[in-house]
Amino acid sequence: MRAHTKETQADLTPRMALEILKEGNGRFIKNLKAQRDLLGQVNATRDGQWPFATILSCIDSRTSAELIFDQGLGDVFSIRIAGNIVNTDILGSMEFACKLAGSKLIVVLGHTKCGAVKGACDHVEMGNLTELLSKLQPAVYSERETSDIGKRNSKNGTFVENVSAINVRRSVKNIIERSFILEQMVENGEIGVVGAMYNIETGVVEFYHDAEYIRDENNPEFSMAELRH
Repeated sequence: MRAHTKETQADLTPRMALEILKEGNGRFIKNLKAQRDLLGQVNATRDGQWPFATILSCIDSRTSAELIFDQGLGDVFSIRIAGNIVNTDILGSMEFACKLAGSKLIVVLGHTKCGAVKGACDHVEMGNLTELLSKLQPAVYSERETSDIGKRNSKNGTFVENVSAINVRRSVKNIIERSFILEQMVENGEIGVVGAMYNIETGVVEFYHDAEYIRDENNPEFSMAELRH
């Protein structure tokens, strides 16, 4: 499998980019890696890169996007930060990836049993981590399923996973609401944004249909107005 070129990247739609990632994760969970000449890809990308997708994921050592989606050198932009949170620097990186480098899809990839989410659930405060975890607190407060105060902590696995899912959906909305450039690209059908969750026990990535913003014939109910409610 060859590295993407300017031409192959340009020929892709956001929906096609999503399908490539789904197919890659399918190979990953079956332990069937695509055949790649990685050194050949090094040579092929030495003068430029044409990644088709941009993936925001956690720093967790088990969540390498390139491995999870079975992609090679030059295929994806990988942005990693604890808790897959969104900040100004990350938005700028995404704007570069999509507006300048031609990426067709942004994926916010959370994962189960996330340590950063657990820290936020327990209201951990420690050095610079305090500020980072504060960006996860809105997801903690938005969790309504767990009414017992004594169970709203990291010892409750269901609570943690609920918060993780909420955080992914909030991050998807933050990307579009806080970046006029990316919002317009989604409106014009140039890119898509979608949320997903990686299961660290099975290797399966679940894409969230209710956090998918791709304007095409496969999504007739698409509405940017949904983000504002």
